[in-house]
Order: sequence, then structure tokens, then C-alpha cells
Amino acid sequence: MELIGGDRGIWADLGCGAGGVGLALARQCQGMVLLVDPDADALRKAHESARAQALSDRLFAVCARAESLPLPDESVGLVVSRGSVFFWDDPGRGIREVHRVLRPGGCAMIGGGLGSGYPDWARREFWRRRREEASQQGSEALQRFAEERSPDAFHRLAVMAGLPRYEIVSDTGAAAPKTWKGLGIWLRFVKETQHGI
Repeated sequence: MELIGGDRGIWADLGCGAGGVGLALARQCQGMVLLVDPDADALRKAHESARAQALSDRLFAVCARAESLPLPDESVGLVVSRGSVFFWDDPGRGIREVHRVLRPGGCAMIGGGLGSGYPDWARREFWRRRREEASQQGSEALQRFAEERSPDAFHRLAVMAGLPRYEIVSDTGAAAPKTWKGLGIWLRFVKETQHGI
């Protein structure tokens, strides 16, 4: 919470799909949560889940792509995107958009993973299944799957987006070593204030 200045304001789940992360965010904050996805059907399902959990008064659906967010500059305190960056048409542009909408001092977590609360055995099994799915599509697909989730790939995304400061972290929040082979990898950045956080 200290990274994002408390639990109020506007938070966003970018590429929310059925809303799993957005609903979890809404349970942790007192402010508004934006569910952002280009798929209107997924947004409908997410909003149905929010209604079932009595959270719909603070969750709002925004049908949009990461590369063109219909949000004002410096309007959002937290942007989280789990797994969608691998499907963006232009990840560099999407990350620039995230940076644009973040308020000074706001934080973004862009990447993929299961979260730090997953047991190790479940994490290993999930990783095994994902690698197996990719390998069934051929060796090139498996190599691309692994490369997209490497620290080098995330460093390239940050450079493409022109981020002034960022870090690449694992699901535990620790810096991801250059040889990281795990499932959870994140690009984390905080938008600088005039005083330079």
C-alpha cells in the first residue's frame, strides 16, 4: 500500500478478462476499480461476478486496448496487468499509455504470474502445464513462450516504452535474476513526482 499511497483513489486491472485481479483489488481498497479489456463479453462476465460479490458499486467496465486508454492523464493510482501484455499489439505503446495515465507517485505492475501466495507445488504444476501446451505447438512456440517471460524481454519492453526508472521482479517481489526461468515476472515502475520519488 505504501507504494501506491493508500487504498483510495482509482485503480485499474488492465486486460482484466473475467476480472479476477480487479475483484481482488476491489476487496483491498476503498476506491474505484476500473476493469479494462477489449473484450466486451469478458467485461460483462467480470461485472456479473462483481455484482455477485456486492462490489459492483465500485467497479467500472472500460472496453479498450492497452495501447489506447480512454483515461485522462495522471488519473490512476495503480495499474495492474496480469498476463495480458503477451497479447498486446504494441507493448511499448501500451506501457507508455500506462505511464501516461498514472498519477505522480502511482505504481504499475505489468507482467504475469500466479501471485506470491501460490504454493510451490501448484506453481510448478502450472508452469509444467503451460510449457507442455506451448511445446505441443512446436519448438518455436515453446522458445517464444520462454523468451517472452525472460528478464531480458521485460528490460526491452521498458526501454521501448522509454521508462525513466523501473525494475523487473519475480512473484515474490524480489529482483528477477538475469537467468530467471520462473513463471511470474513483472515490470514494476512508479511514476516520478516533480520531486522525483
